[in-house]
Amino acid sequence: MKRQLSIFLFASILAFASSCQKKEAEVFSTPIETIAFGSCNRQNLPQPLWRPIIEDHPDLWVWMGDNIYGDSPIMDTLKAKYDLQNQVLDYQELKKSTPIIGIWDDHDYGINDGGKQFAQKEASKQLMLDFLGVPEDAPERKREGAYSSHLFGQGENLVKVLLLDARYFRDTLERIDRVYQTNETGQVLGETQWKWLEEELKNSPAKVHLIVSGIQMLPVEHAYEKWANFPKERERLLNLISKSGAGTPILLSGDRHIAEIMKLQDERFPQGLFEITSSGLTHTWGSISEEPNQFRIGELIAKLNYGLAKFDWEKEEVLFEIKGENGNVYATQKIPFTK
Repeated sequence: MKRQLSIFLFASILAFASSCQKKEAEVFSTPIETIAFGSCNRQNLPQPLWRPIIEDHPDLWVWMGDNIYGDSPIMDTLKAKYDLQNQVLDYQELKKSTPIIGIWDDHDYGINDGGKQFAQKEASKQLMLDFLGVPEDAPERKREGAYSSHLFGQGENLVKVLLLDARYFRDTLERIDRVYQTNETGQVLGETQWKWLEEELKNSPAKVHLIVSGIQMLPVEHAYEKWANFPKERERLLNLISKSGAGTPILLSGDRHIAEIMKLQDERFPQGLFEITSSGLTHTWGSISEEPNQFRIGELIAKLNYGLAKFDWEKEEVLFEIKGENGNVYATQKIPFTK
């Protein structure tokens, strides 16, 4: 009898732990129609895009990295820059009406193009989570890395936002003549984050999955930071997304001080895997330059910009827009839901 009771208790504990793991995504059970997102925001520059963002009435704002330009191993300096951002009146207004989530890239991480060797990464993580208003009991507060999952919507009309941490565990990159070299064996996410991501994709009820990374995931040609600097990691990401069966995966990224829409179409993604880069809330390239990108749809955009996703649950499609000052629309892309 004692043995049976012990087995029952052990099985119950395992079941409870498993259910907790699968339900990690923070759930916001209100209708979701519009999500706004952006990156590369210098806290001491003019910020003209918050007003048109507010006027779009988003149900969610997603920071995609370089949310401030901290660039310091001194945490008091980093905190002062977050405080300066929080003093921006239009940003304060957005926070009053709109849930805000996000992930870092490098400048808000604390070191330009930094990776796992950054000695202050844990302290920096806590400052970023403070800035985002993340609860003290949230999983990302207690584990290594700032990655997190969030589920939005009502009934069957659900969107899951997966915020990938491409800094905390990332291996070193060598740069020669301003060109980042390929690291054939290095990691971006680390094994624990990989297992988490697999679980979040495979056990998701969402119809749409927005997978967010500070650095670009699809491009392979430019000389700057990108997942393709770690080719095995990039292929692992694409293969995992394909095999997971997650509905309508869409990639979102920042970092580049430009905006562009991309599409990868191969045997893994017969209907196409899209990536939308929106980068440049306060500053972008001085002018448009030619930059090859075999996946780009349309033109490269070198104007202040943010992204907007509009969900049509009846038609089962999402419309992405790249927008700028005065609400000007620079590019659009309609993406049908996939099973």
